Amino acid sequence: MKQIQTIFITFVLLFALLAISASTAAENSGAERTITDGYGRTVTIPAEVKEVICSGSGCLRYLTYLQGQDLIVGVDSIEKEPQTMDARGYALLNPQFKDYPLFGEFRGKDDPEKIIAIGPQVIFKTGLTGSGTTAATSAEEGDKLTQKTKIPVVMISYGSLRDPKEQADMFNSLRIMGDVIGKKDRADELIAYIEETIADLQRRTKDIPESEQKTAYVGGVSYSGAHGIISTEPAYPPFIWLNIKNVAGKMGTQHADVAKEAIVDWDPEFLFMDVGTLQMDNEGGIGELKNDPALQGLSAIKNGKVYGVLPYNWYNTNYENVLADAYYIGKIVYPDRFADIDPIEKANEIMTKFLGASPLDKILSQYKNMGFTQISL
Repeated sequence: MKQIQTIFITFVLLFALLAISASTAAENSGAERTITDGYGRTVTIPAEVKEVICSGSGCLRYLTYLQGQDLIVGVDSIEKEPQTMDARGYALLNPQFKDYPLFGEFRGKDDPEKIIAIGPQVIFKTGLTGSGTTAATSAEEGDKLTQKTKIPVVMISYGSLRDPKEQADMFNSLRIMGDVIGKKDRADELIAYIEETIADLQRRTKDIPESEQKTAYVGGVSYSGAHGIISTEPAYPPFIWLNIKNVAGKMGTQHADVAKEAIVDWDPEFLFMDVGTLQMDNEGGIGELKNDPALQGLSAIKNGKVYGVLPYNWYNTNYENVLADAYYIGKIVYPDRFADIDPIEKANEIMTKFLGASPLDKILSQYKNMGFTQISL
C-alpha cells in the first residue's frame, strides 16, 4: 500500500511541476518590457524578440552588422530586385534575403496589410540624419504604423561618420537595436572597433603640418543612385580622418553637386572616383574624365593621380566600405604613413569584422576591378 501511495504522490508532484513549468512558460511568452527608441518614443516590446522586419534605407544592414539577420521574416523590395552592380556587402553575403516575403517598397514605403500577414514581433524603421536632410521617417510615422499594424515600431536614426553628433546617432542606434534583439555585447564590440579604426587613421596623419597636407577631390559619389563627376561629399570622412584638404570642403556637410568649372579651378593634387559612377552610361564620371576637354587640364589627370574607391552610398552608407576606402586613400596620398598597410588585406579585415566574411572580391569584380586601383585615362 505504501508503495502505491509513494507512486501516487510522485505523480502528483510531477504533474504539479509540469503545471508550474507550463504556467511559467506561458507567462514568459507574454512578458514585455519598455525601451526608448532613437526618436525618444517609449515602445513596449516582447521581452524576447525572435522575429523582426527592417524598414528604411540601411536598416537591414544594421541588423546584419549585429549578426541578427536570421531574425527577419520579411524584406522590402530592394532586397528582391536583381542588381548588375551592388556594393552592399550585407546583401551580397546574404542572397537568401530575396526569398523572404515582401512587406513593402524600399526607402520605408511600408504596406501595413503585408506586414500584418507576415506578423513580426517588432518593426525596426530607420530615418536619416543631418541638418538639411529630409528624413525618410518621423516619430509620427512610427506611431501611425503601430496603429495600423498593432505591432511595436522601434525607430532609429541611421547616423553617419561625418561629425561627432551624427556618429553618436549611429552608435546609439546600434545599441538600441542590439538591446532589442539581445545583441548588446555585439553592438559594443562593433562600436569599439569603429572607434579604434578611426583613431588609428587619425593617429597616422595628425602631425602633418597644414602646409604639407595634400589636396583631393572625390567625385562620382552615389546618392539615391549613380552620379557623374560633379557629385561629391564635402565632409567625406576619409579626407577628414587623414588630414587631406577636401577642395569641396567649404560647401557644408551634406552631399553636393559642384560645377565642373569649380573642379578645374580647385585643381586637386589627387582625384578619387567612387566607382559607383560606373552604373551610369559611358562609365559615368570616369568617362567624363576621359572625354570631357574641360577636365583634361587637371593636374591629377596629367600626373596619373586618379584612383578608384569603393562605392560610398548604396541604400545608405556602407560603413565598412568607407573605412576600407580610408586606408586605401591613406596609402596613396601619404604612403610613408601607411607603409605597414596592404589595403586589400585591411579591407578584408574590416569587412569581416562588420559582416562575418568579406565581400570585397565580389564588389571589385562587379565594378570592373576599378576599385582600389589607379584609373588609366
